[in-house]
Amino acid sequence: MTPLVDVLTSRYAYVLFALLLGIGLYMIVSSQNLVKKVIGLNLFQTALFLFFIASAYLAGGQAPIVHHGGKEATYVSPLPQVIVLTAIVVGIAVTAVALALLVRIYAEYGTLEEDVLREVRSDD
Repeated sequence: MTPLVDVLTSRYAYVLFALLLGIGLYMIVSSQNLVKKVIGLNLFQTALFLFFIASAYLAGGQAPIVHHGGKEATYVSPLPQVIVLTAIVVGIAVTAVALALLVRIYAEYGTLEEDVLREVRSDD
């Protein structure tokens, strides 16, 4: 097999990471709608979560629970999972605040399009 096919079949989590990261970044940069920007931010965050978890994977690794008299084993670090869980909670809070702000913006200006908001704000 060629190296590219080998990478695509064996490291599919990294391919999915790059795909989600690219889509999220594209949505943030190219969209004029603020809701689509929040969705793009969530896709970007999800890609980073996937990267942390995929990079922490250890073939043959076990949970870091040491039993008395047990044999030597390869243990997986729980730190990346803890960081991702914390980041998920923070990401949900940021999304909730962003959506609450978007509701207020829509109630005040009647639109969520970035260019229309700039025009309305420049008239004030």
